[in-house]
Amino acid sequence: MIDSEDGGLEKIDPRIQGELEVLNNATSEINSLEKEVDNANACFRQTLAESSQQLKPLAKKLGKCVEKARPYFDAREWAFKAHQEAQRAAIQFQRANSEHKAAKETIYLAEQRLLNMNDKRVFDSAWQEMINHATIRLNESEMAKNKSEILHMEKSILFVNAEQTLQKYEKDLRSSIRKASPYFELKDGFQALLQQQKRLIEHHTKKIQMAKRQYAKALDNLEEISEEIHQQRAANKEREPGVGAEEEKEGKCHSPLPDIGAFREKMSFEREAASGESIASAQSLEADLGMYIKTQYCSSQR
Repeated sequence: MIDSEDGGLEKIDPRIQGELEVLNNATSEINSLEKEVDNANACFRQTLAESSQQLKPLAKKLGKCVEKARPYFDAREWAFKAHQEAQRAAIQFQRANSEHKAAKETIYLAEQRLLNMNDKRVFDSAWQEMINHATIRLNESEMAKNKSEILHMEKSILFVNAEQTLQKYEKDLRSSIRKASPYFELKDGFQALLQQQKRLIEHHTKKIQMAKRQYAKALDNLEEISEEIHQQRAANKEREPGVGAEEEKEGKCHSPLPDIGAFREKMSFEREAASGESIASAQSLEADLGMYIKTQYCSSQR
């Protein structure tokens, strides 16, 4: 409830409070997550600097064996990625093959039912329609199966080639590989740590985007509530008889509804992301929207 200018109390639409809570929760979550992202970015930069500080002296200490052995370790990484891609392609092919078999089985059972019907003159249109859909599904699954089979063959060939290249380097560069192993083991450890930190940053960033969408949705809802109140107020005015004194009193009480679009622009996430600043705190948000609530209800609802 809020005080109106005539001294009475007017009921606040409960939707307003609900949307304010959404805004406040989203604000708190965004501020918290942005701090997490800042911390994760700082850790990432620190790890990157430490990797450089440790790898450069070690490479200098080990000498030429590092560059000689590099093709082997690059080929090992390539072979590992090729193996993963071949496995994914194999799983995709197996799934497509299963779907193709299921579509064939569906058509077979449907055709058997039509053949075994007691009255051959009776035409079951619904069942025939199901056969038509099953046929379309069969054709689509067959195309997907053929496509995934080709992809699986291509990825398998790439993996075999990568393994052959790796074995060749392992045979030709055995001595350099053994001497340079400490360098590349340390390098792999730093890369794994950097990848972990990168995934954490991406995870927090996605959650920030979700919270911002909730925030924007709440602003949209407030805008809809504002428009609804405008329309209801206009309808009430049309039904009430015009009295000069009442109109004058109402004019003193009523103020134009705020521009939610301008408020949205003020709280623009794009500008905040560019400047690295968090959005306004929940307390500031409530203060900014306090006038919004009063102007919504300081009207002629008497």
